[in-house]
Amino acid sequence: MEYISVGAFAEKYGISERTARNYCASGKIEGAFLTGKTWNIPADAGLPQRKTAKVRISPLLAILKEQKGMKLKGSIYHRTQIDLTYNSNHIEGSRLTHDQTRYIFETNTIGITDEAISVDDIVETVNHFRCIDYIIDHAEDKLSENMLKQLQQMLKTGTSDSMKDWFAVGDYKRLANEVGGMDTCPPKEVHQRMKALLAEYNGMKRKSFEDILDFHVRFESIHPFQDGNGRVGRLIMFKECLANGIVPFIITDDLKMFYYRGLREWGHINGYLTDTCLTAQDMYKELLSHFDF
Repeated sequence: MEYISVGAFAEKYGISERTARNYCASGKIEGAFLTGKTWNIPADAGLPQRKTAKVRISPLLAILKEQKGMKLKGSIYHRTQIDLTYNSNHIEGSRLTHDQTRYIFETNTIGITDEAISVDDIVETVNHFRCIDYIIDHAEDKLSENMLKQLQQMLKTGTSDSMKDWFAVGDYKRLANEVGGMDTCPPKEVHQRMKALLAEYNGMKRKSFEDILDFHVRFESIHPFQDGNGRVGRLIMFKECLANGIVPFIITDDLKMFYYRGLREWGHINGYLTDTCLTAQDMYKELLSHFDF
């Protein structure tokens, strides 16, 4: 029998080498075996089949709305608020821990700590909770420029950035910026680029998982706001999954580097971002199973 390397298998199916190794280590690729530290994979091996989601999204959205109204502790709404806020903020440099994020959500207080805590980290954490409530309430609404601006305004209101004359809270950027050392859309072109992107996206009758990821990549490449683009973009992905009958997901901090690589490689190897987001989706499915969904 002919065997191929992890790298060749990953390239063949457009996934990351890390995922291919995980498939091997967990026994999901029949016939794969180790020689020293190298995996040998049968050349005709296919991708493992992912588990079919047992979650119906419409009931999930209804429950999120119900639990939000009840302010129900220990629920899927409660856990989503904490996990999504902690991870999305932490990816952007917040120093608050998961426990501190939980404490703020549950008690609306900061708690005692021996370390200095950034006021902006606290303000943006509270603001992010409000943003999640907003996307739950408006999950089925069509994406618009006003909605995106509203989310950015919610996120940045009351921060030190909002006190700067040149910083446009709730509006598109006024100064050029970059992401990951790469140039983004010039401020004067943002409105037209966003208008075109939204028109194309909203023109689709039903959005697939890949359509949502493609919108996210293009939104991040435009980088329409002075700050908050990543968090607004990830909130929109969660919202659009709920709106289109797709299990939502949370990009965790430990997936950050794979997520960034996926953004960079989109259009060349789409599998990097797709696989990272599917991994995050599997994690959210496990969370839903814990709550008997």
